[in-house]
Amino acid sequence: MSAQRAQFSRRGFLGGSILFVAGAAVGCSTDPAGGSSSGAKTTLNLWSHAYGEAGTQQALTRYAKAFTKANPDIAVKVTWTPGDYSAKLYATLLTDAAPDVFEIGDFSESLARHGQIAQLDDIYGSVKSDFNQGARDMVTVDGKLYGVKTLDDVMMLYYRKSALSKAGITPPDSFDALAAAAKALTSKKTKGLFVGQDGLGDSAILAVFSNGGDLVADGKAAFGSPQAIEAVAGLKRLHDDHSLLLGFTTDWWDPSALTQNVVPMQWGGLWSMPAIKTALGDDFGVLPWPAFKAGGKPVVRVGGWSTCVNAKGKNVDAAKKFVQWLWIQQTDLQTDWSQSYGLHIPPRTSVAASADKLTQGPAKETVELAAKYGRNNPSTWNSAVSSLFTAAAAKIVSGKGDAAQLLADAAKKAQGEIDKQRA
Repeated sequence: MSAQRAQFSRRGFLGGSILFVAGAAVGCSTDPAGGSSSGAKTTLNLWSHAYGEAGTQQALTRYAKAFTKANPDIAVKVTWTPGDYSAKLYATLLTDAAPDVFEIGDFSESLARHGQIAQLDDIYGSVKSDFNQGARDMVTVDGKLYGVKTLDDVMMLYYRKSALSKAGITPPDSFDALAAAAKALTSKKTKGLFVGQDGLGDSAILAVFSNGGDLVADGKAAFGSPQAIEAVAGLKRLHDDHSLLLGFTTDWWDPSALTQNVVPMQWGGLWSMPAIKTALGDDFGVLPWPAFKAGGKPVVRVGGWSTCVNAKGKNVDAAKKFVQWLWIQQTDLQTDWSQSYGLHIPPRTSVAASADKLTQGPAKETVELAAKYGRNNPSTWNSAVSSLFTAAAAKIVSGKGDAAQLLADAAKKAQGEIDKQRA
């Protein structure tokens, strides 16, 4: 899923480190130096954010153990990092304690431009074309690959079939229809739509995309465009209608508002589909965020996580060997990672095609929506840039300023942040 917001919450979990040496698990305080009884000459420090899906920590450490068994000279220390993963990672990358291998959400090209992450074109080999174009584009800077996408997280609209049918509402295929449906489904006891605790979530980004706009284009902040202004301003209608659920106990990444019958429509992620199916059976469907108006285009968000290698580390070759082994060669483990813990789409086309849980029903529809309407956040969309846009959008939907002026001011400030990344 998108790392910018969700990684601190949905995936908050217990932390810790486990070191796997020659197939045996030992405490992280064990001396991993070469010449120990393990026989490992190199120890890789692998960082992962704390996934919330049950079994993910055990799976990742199991993969590390399998790699060490196949490569006894390389031990892998798995560091499970709870809380604000991005802040901890970026701070640690500036020190000698920086990990050899680490995952990042919403890939940031500044890491490549500043020489922090290694080029990985050489480890892809003949399977490069097997990764979907979006997965390759996300980790590409100036034509070079700087990461390997490990899973595609798709975000879309869920809706209760029975609730819409009872109200005589057709699943909305335009923003006007979505706003009208949300209003019609709102009562004194319930609201019609949940997009996030703050009433915004991804909706401002989706609005821009769905009206033919861009967030960043050719290195320039583009969310001050007429298309963006019109679409973000249009979101105010949802707030004026009081049809949005606000301040729910969990945010949009958790399906509880939908599964507990608090709302009939919710923005969410494919990862939640197993839990939704358990709770609702077949009484749900999926939709893209609809086109803002004629001439626009529906959109689903495609985020996810990529693995990178620290270019300034002491074990670059061993780190690349590990990444190649796990995320290029081990297709069975890639399938396990994508569909055994929540539900995700494998970035490799051949692996996705063999993922049986994606071959029918709403899961299959989601895969098709991602292929047809999927959009990634730009690689310069870091917290500094996104925060400026989100703050402006929040004021706009609350009626606290002129949309054109607010977005123009935010875009001007964001340009400075983008320029820093691309320097």
